[in-house]
Amino acid sequence: MHYGSALAKEMILEHCQGSNEESAPSLSASSIKITDITQDGESITFAITCQKSSSSDGVCVFRTYEDFDWLQQSLFSQEDVPGLQGIIFPPLPGKLLPSSQQTPAKVLKQLGFLSLGDEYKIYCEALELYLQQVAAHTILSKSKALQSFLTSSESPGKQRVKKGIFNRLSQAMEEIRKEGHKDVDEFFKSERDRNTYLSALYKSSTEKFLDVVLTKQRLAVACGHFSTSLHLCVNQENPAAVAFSKICLKLSDIIEVVKINNEKTSANDISTLGLALDLESRYQEAKREMLFRRTCKLVELETANRNSERAKPNKKATMEGVLKATQKEFNSVSSVAKQEIEVYQRARVSVLRDFLVGWCEKQLNTARESADLISQHLDACREFDV
Repeated sequence: MHYGSALAKEMILEHCQGSNEESAPSLSASSIKITDITQDGESITFAITCQKSSSSDGVCVFRTYEDFDWLQQSLFSQEDVPGLQGIIFPPLPGKLLPSSQQTPAKVLKQLGFLSLGDEYKIYCEALELYLQQVAAHTILSKSKALQSFLTSSESPGKQRVKKGIFNRLSQAMEEIRKEGHKDVDEFFKSERDRNTYLSALYKSSTEKFLDVVLTKQRLAVACGHFSTSLHLCVNQENPAAVAFSKICLKLSDIIEVVKINNEKTSANDISTLGLALDLESRYQEAKREMLFRRTCKLVELETANRNSERAKPNKKATMEGVLKATQKEFNSVSSVAKQEIEVYQRARVSVLRDFLVGWCEKQLNTARESADLISQHLDACREFDV
């Protein structure tokens, strides 16, 4: 079985076209697929296939969520990559809880739309999209960790990851005062304000749309019970009740159509607009983390500047060296961050548009199917001789 989402491929293309094309990734991003899953007790294993850009030969590996987490941490820990803190890292979906700890409410709160659907379908689509986005990224696609993750027969999840910028970031996160530090660049100041507004907006929209989907699912269950109950009203032994029994059976068929319609429309909601809202919410959080990393670097630069100004003559040269290095790193982070934001803005508009179009098309098709069936049942009702 294949869990891919064709609607999301536009983000891959946009990111590839909008990024700096220094060298093409050796792996074809669009060829990365999660083709199957297996569950053994508390462990879920994902079968991942891909192929190299210059070859038609395919590779299949088996990975657990711990392997995905290892990959993400490895991407965070590339200390030799200039401007790494300026990257908007593709957001990795949260981990599925072990079945022994799963309750519907707990999983729903943790994963939202990704917890819905049959056989982890939506969750697999989110993981697949994460890998495609990493492989399409001009900088991240060069990571040896990504190559190992997608091609090595051995599971990389147990390997130790070097402590990198995100371990230092965890310490910086404790300094809440940096979160509201005034920016010196109007572009980034505007982006921080925009991110704060959009994060709250998408979170609220996701929660409300999730409520709509869950309501449709509850209506489908209720319609199923009602349809079954109507069959209990059928009485073929009493001649006086035959006509009433026919009406009950026909009404049961109509309610069954309503039930199926609610099931299909909720499934459409989940696989299109629901997945889009979840993806955008996680990306807004990833963008917020990037902007915060840059703010931390700005605070570091301002501190280095003050230290240089106040340094005694015997330490002046050293402090100026530190200032120069910090200034260079800050400029690199800011440059990468600005490019990332520009690419992301183009990609998100295209992706959301495609998801909305897909959502409308699926719902229209479902509505036509349901309308045709209900029309047939209503025509049959008119022929009743009661």
